[in-house]
Amino acid sequence: LDIAPDTVPKKIDGFEFGSSVNHGLRAGNREAHHHLKQFLSRIADYATNRDLPAVTGTSGLSPYLAAGVISPRSCLLAALAANNGRLRGNDGPTTWISELAWRDFYMHVLVSCPRVSKNQPFKLKTKSIPWRTSNTDFAAWKTGQTGYPIVDAGMRQLNQMGWMHNRLRMVTAMFLSKHLLIDWRWGERYFMHQLIDGDLAANNGGWQWSASTGTDSVPYFRIFNPFSQSKRFDPDGVFIKKYCPELSGISATALHDPKKLTTAVQSHKIDYPPFLVDHQFARQRVLAAFKA
Repeated sequence: LDIAPDTVPKKIDGFEFGSSVNHGLRAGNREAHHHLKQFLSRIADYATNRDLPAVTGTSGLSPYLAAGVISPRSCLLAALAANNGRLRGNDGPTTWISELAWRDFYMHVLVSCPRVSKNQPFKLKTKSIPWRTSNTDFAAWKTGQTGYPIVDAGMRQLNQMGWMHNRLRMVTAMFLSKHLLIDWRWGERYFMHQLIDGDLAANNGGWQWSASTGTDSVPYFRIFNPFSQSKRFDPDGVFIKKYCPELSGISATALHDPKKLTTAVQSHKIDYPPFLVDHQFARQRVLAAFKA
């Protein structure tokens, strides 16, 4: 149904809907197909732009797919049409088709291995990992106060929009599970609570990938360096400065360098938190935990 924003109830069964979330989306199948049409006009650049959070490079269809407002088959047929009827060919459509396949894959994992929907890892041996239970660190991560700009910007986008760019979902998820060594299920639950496109299969699959506990998971010794990630995917700091405006006066070079960032924050007396954890210390800690 097409629902006007002013007719959405503010409270249902005692549950109040947050007023701070502004995802800017309208409901309905017609609106979903409008988004699809807009995306098809730039799908050729999808392979290059999809990892850049400061650019409108993704389809923006995940909320509609998660709600069943538009079908993956409709998206696939549209992508095939943009790719001259082929599954492979131009990088943009081909890459997007593979992303649609990942959604389908994680649904199959959920069906064939239902324990992943019951707070269990796919790789059972990872049940013995000694996750930390720091409510203080978890709260800092949730509110975007870790001291790592790209992580904080991603979490603030999530809290403000009810949506987060996919590259940043990986960065923030790996930060929680690898840097902070906090149980990935805490993050999985928080994402599902916040995301307008929350999908059990995709969300669980993504979190288990980042935490190295899932089917196709990243090797446990692969740990994203947040500064390398921001330098690569937000080189000019446009996205970071949008969601961390207190850092707007800091050069992009400093945003991607821990020593320069610390110096800049201190010299300009900026109200921005110090690093919640040192990257090298966190790396050695999580490697030791997984090896044990």
